[in-house]
Amino acid sequence: MYTLKPSFSKTLFLKSPHLRSSFKPQFFPSTGKHLSFSITCKLKTSKDGKGSKGLANKIVLSEGAPAVSDDGSGNGEAQPKPANKGGGAGGGGFGGSVKRFPRKVLSVLSNLPLAIGEMFSVAALMALGTAIDQGEAPDFYFQKFPEDNPVLGFFTWRWVLTLGFDHMFSSPIFLGMLTLLATSLMACTYTTQIPLVKVARRWNFLHSAKAIRKQEFSESLPKASVQDLGVVLMGAGYEVFLKGPSLYAFKGLAGRFAPIGVHLAMLLIMVGGTLSATGSFRGSVTVPQGLNFVLGDVLSPSGFLSTPTKAFDTEVHVNTFYMDYYDSGEVLQFHTDLSLFDLDGKELMRKTISVNDPLRFDGITIYQTDWSFSALQILRDGEGPFNLAMAPLKINGDKKLFGTFLPVGDSDSPNVKGISMLARDLQSIVLYDKEGKFAGVRRPNSKLPIDIDGTRIVIEDAIGSTGLELKTDPGVPIVYAGFGALMLTTCISYLSHTQIWALQDGTTVVIGGKTNRAKVEFPDEMDQLLDHVPEVVESSSPSKQSDAISG
Repeated sequence: MYTLKPSFSKTLFLKSPHLRSSFKPQFFPSTGKHLSFSITCKLKTSKDGKGSKGLANKIVLSEGAPAVSDDGSGNGEAQPKPANKGGGAGGGGFGGSVKRFPRKVLSVLSNLPLAIGEMFSVAALMALGTAIDQGEAPDFYFQKFPEDNPVLGFFTWRWVLTLGFDHMFSSPIFLGMLTLLATSLMACTYTTQIPLVKVARRWNFLHSAKAIRKQEFSESLPKASVQDLGVVLMGAGYEVFLKGPSLYAFKGLAGRFAPIGVHLAMLLIMVGGTLSATGSFRGSVTVPQGLNFVLGDVLSPSGFLSTPTKAFDTEVHVNTFYMDYYDSGEVLQFHTDLSLFDLDGKELMRKTISVNDPLRFDGITIYQTDWSFSALQILRDGEGPFNLAMAPLKINGDKKLFGTFLPVGDSDSPNVKGISMLARDLQSIVLYDKEGKFAGVRRPNSKLPIDIDGTRIVIEDAIGSTGLELKTDPGVPIVYAGFGALMLTTCISYLSHTQIWALQDGTTVVIGGKTNRAKVEFPDEMDQLLDHVPEVVESSSPSKQSDAISG
């Protein structure tokens, strides 16, 4: 055992009638050079009445290490801290656990491996939604994913219909995964990116040459001025701040904001995609030339957020439908002339649409997607015209073929025979007699008759049908804005955030700096900047100048 005899400077004790102190130094053997003691003071005012209260403070002085005991008990032993039963600021008990819970949740959600796993899960679900036909009837999935021959040995229609894979992008599992990914992005922004920006925006001066030399780049300039360095850095695009002999400069702070912008852009894309999947309407219709349809009769909601508008009462009239052809006779393009009318019969809009040139009206888009052969208009032995419905015929490949039949003789006979007419498009009609032999080819509107089995036929017109796809998608503007912001913020994120510190140490300027990008080029850039800092030339002293003048 040994005893430490401390000595205290006189300035430690204040002679004042308002300060009463009970000084109880406590000394402990220690291998280190640490001195710990506590002072308990009570400060009273001169008005020592009944209503006055003493203000008790504990001052803990430590040289090199905190005190072993900070409870003022004076027994020389470290006292354990009592449990915080009330769940106060100490963080103990149930209340402290509740307060720590949000931080733990944010820490888990902002975990990078978790976010990467969520992104891969969303990508896998999207790929699966692309592979599985969406929006089909249950019978379609019964046939494509039968239980007696499951895909990959286990995947059947039960998986598709139970998990909602037949409408993947509005299914609970997909929307839930998107929500989890969005939560992780927001947690990462709150716990990581925003604090980094706050730190980057501080004017952080370094007042120690040793601290400056610990930076990624450090250099010393003899016979230089920190003010001249500041001028050079300002010319290079830096924001420069001076405080006495210390300098702080930075540039490229926008690069620190870019990750936050990237996260917000991704959130916009996910919000827009979710709104498209749950708040849109879709529908398709094939309409013969000259007929009408109402928008609300065709459009069907795709999710629980789908809300119809007044535009759904608009009536669409197909004025004309026609096609353009290559020289080889193949279909090049098809067009539809549409008119839109309100409930009072007033024409609101008219436009001829084609593939990749849709009609847009009050949030509803009408696309030209397909065509069909509706009817063949003929004259029979000078009578008519008669409209013969054209039916699609299945053939190998993706070529279209339509056909119709004109009975010849007794139509009530069980063995009805007649003239067959086939067409691949609206250009020409191929005719066959009742024995199935080729009879000839006629073009619509050519007015050229053809006699088959004693019947004269004139092809008056070929009436086509337009295939239209209709949709409302309120999420499209949000998705476009998100992708635009994503491209912009991604480019901004490549800007280097560079920080430079300098200290005037006599006639020498100590310089240090760091950057978060372009670390290889940074030293060369700094060397070029420092080459432009002028050298300070010391002027002669006044005594030497006077001697030189007198001499």
